[in-house]
Amino acid sequence: KNLLTMQSLVALLLLACSVDGFVTPSASRASSLLRETAADVQAKDGGGMSGDLGIPCEEECALSCYPNLPETIHPGVLSGQAQVDLLKHAKENGYAIPAVNCVSSSGINACLEAARKNDAPIIIQFSSGGSQFYGGKGLDNNNYKAAIAGAVSGAFHVRTMAEQYGIPVILHTDHCAKKLLPWIDGLVAASERYYEQHGEPLFSSHMIDLSEEPIEENIEICQAYLKRMSKIGILLEMELGITGGEEDGVDNSDRPIEDLYSKPEEIHQVYEALTPISDAFTVAAAFGNVHGVYSPGNVKLEPKILSRAQEYITEKLGDKAPEDKKPVMFVFHGGSGSDVTDIQEAIGYGTVKMNIDTDTQWSYWEGIKNFEAKYHDYLQTQIGNPEGPDKPNKKYYDPRESMRAGELATIARLERSFGDLKCQNILGLGPAGDPSDVLGPRRGGLPV
Repeated sequence: KNLLTMQSLVALLLLACSVDGFVTPSASRASSLLRETAADVQAKDGGGMSGDLGIPCEEECALSCYPNLPETIHPGVLSGQAQVDLLKHAKENGYAIPAVNCVSSSGINACLEAARKNDAPIIIQFSSGGSQFYGGKGLDNNNYKAAIAGAVSGAFHVRTMAEQYGIPVILHTDHCAKKLLPWIDGLVAASERYYEQHGEPLFSSHMIDLSEEPIEENIEICQAYLKRMSKIGILLEMELGITGGEEDGVDNSDRPIEDLYSKPEEIHQVYEALTPISDAFTVAAAFGNVHGVYSPGNVKLEPKILSRAQEYITEKLGDKAPEDKKPVMFVFHGGSGSDVTDIQEAIGYGTVKMNIDTDTQWSYWEGIKNFEAKYHDYLQTQIGNPEGPDKPNKKYYDPRESMRAGELATIARLERSFGDLKCQNILGLGPAGDPSDVLGPRRGGLPV
């Protein structure tokens, strides 16, 4: 039955791949998918997490590629050329991938579910504080050991579940200032050990944020990390210029306004320094970005800074410039509350990733808040509610119910983000089917 289901699915993908207007793969490559069962995928070198752990990998999980994407891109965590191919595909096709900060397995699952519902890739990322929380606030964090352990734990959760949802995921870590470099050192070391066993790194990419340091020091340290990371297929994101506001304990709210805008000459300086090492890097250039959410008009974005930088570098490259005249892959930080026109203008100038944290923090909380308001009278005691003094309330205060409410609110908020970033119907899988055999009201659950 499973094999027939798999063959039926891939037959549809084969038909889709043969229709004009799809980017890749060719019909002949798609036909090879028809001969590939879940067992075949698991038998491949490495076999992914599903193969390693013996977890069933069926239907979309077992696909080796997608109808609309380069053939290197597959379900699960991407690294190396597959990751670069996905980001370049985003740049060339005018969309950006949402990058969501997560602090729990529940948040991760919400991101994966949202990505599949939108037929799109996603970036899941951990900050140092989020990593520490994932490991547990009861752990000592001397030398960032709790943050390292928490990020590694989260990485294994993402790797295990991304394949099951059938979507490509970039597994990333967020801002790493100079004082946090030991945290990244621990994660890169973990990826190096993972690479020795699996031929790929544990993480897809890391951000080194030395924007508060002199630009020469920023570039020099980033060069050293890119040399180390590129050997095992990890991409580097570097920051140039300051992102204003406050996030995860980093407060730049009092920085001079000129620090919030990068100069084309500086971006070119970074491009020239990193490109000879590897093309696996992105630049979080500042164009007025501010962390947090503010009233409209309080944040002055200047996306044309990115356009001027692309033009400047293209002119410097001359005949060596890419055809699209967008040599740099940019990252958009501090996008919460930004006008959609500014977001999409930045995408047009080569932005391939936008960070989302403040809005999804609020959506998760709002889901829980609304759940409590709806069932308030059932959440005050273990026994006794409006239906009777002896009625139990266990199915209401079961934490799975309020957490699921948070997940659903986050999934709905992320759908807006996928739409704003033009990152929908990218994979070519079509609408996601409804899951079966899930806990429902008949077995004591609530319809949330």
